[in-house]
Amino acid sequence: MIFKSFEFKKIDIKNHNFYLFYGENDGLKRELINENFKKIFKDNVSYYEENYILQNLTNFFDEILTKSFFENEKIIIISDASNKIIDTIQELIEKKIDDIYIILLSNKLDKKSKLRSLFEKDKKLICVPFYSDNYQSLFYIVSNFFKKRNISVSQEILNIMIDRANGERQNLLNELEKIESFLIGKTKIILEDILKLTNMSKNSNHSELVDYCLAKNEKKLLSFINENHFSNEDTIIIIRMFLSKAKRLLKINNEVDLKNNIDAVITTFKPPIFWKDKDTVKQQAINYSTKNTELLIRDINKTELQIKKNYNNSINILLDFMLQESKQINSKI
Repeated sequence: MIFKSFEFKKIDIKNHNFYLFYGENDGLKRELINENFKKIFKDNVSYYEENYILQNLTNFFDEILTKSFFENEKIIIISDASNKIIDTIQELIEKKIDDIYIILLSNKLDKKSKLRSLFEKDKKLICVPFYSDNYQSLFYIVSNFFKKRNISVSQEILNIMIDRANGERQNLLNELEKIESFLIGKTKIILEDILKLTNMSKNSNHSELVDYCLAKNEKKLLSFINENHFSNEDTIIIIRMFLSKAKRLLKINNEVDLKNNIDAVITTFKPPIFWKDKDTVKQQAINYSTKNTELLIRDINKTELQIKKNYNNSINILLDFMLQESKQINSKI
């Protein structure tokens, strides 16, 4: 049965156990899940990736169908869902589960998709398409944010924020969180504040740059560097982002050392790794052993110190470090 995202509040979610959320708007998917599921089920949520389930079917069924004395209802969120998982879903439907709610997350699904067809035609199953945000939907989010806080802002500020969101609702929501913190104890905000606080599309670029380096993808890293212009101010943001990602990688490596299963660790890692990033993070975990990640963190800290001491030459220092790091072979397999 098909519902539009704005109609979802009409659904009593406990009357349906299976949901398919597909489309490009990942930010809206997260928002809908947080508001309609996580508020009810709190922390009783498990994350899986389709490939992991298909490779470990017996374990998957044992994990989700075994009832704990302390556990009642729970949500299972499955990312990267495709036609391959249909048989598994149909088997779960036949088991008539009452206390498990399964959400399948997919990117674009065309009309020929068997998974989409299954959820659209069965009245017991809920299918929700998530289309990209347009100017109007992003404008509503921004203007409503300031209106609720009785903050008067210009049309220029609204337009800049929407433009910098780069069409991504999640980017916009992340930046509004920064602004909310900035507004504590304040009754107004000016354009200069917005320009300093918001760097949505730049943040996306910075993250991509660091990911290419950690994935040892020298070709894409060089191409990205050649296609973008970086300022001295950017270098501090990038090196701090580099450090943050390296620390996350170290935690992943520590867990992999204990469990000896990269896919399982990435699937269950908290805070959750978004499905689009999982392949990249997996490659990073393959590239770096725990020891090499510790050495990387040490080198990042040294590079940050060099950048701060030689600010005028900070771009060259950062890019030289990243290019050298992308060439080093320190894979653990």
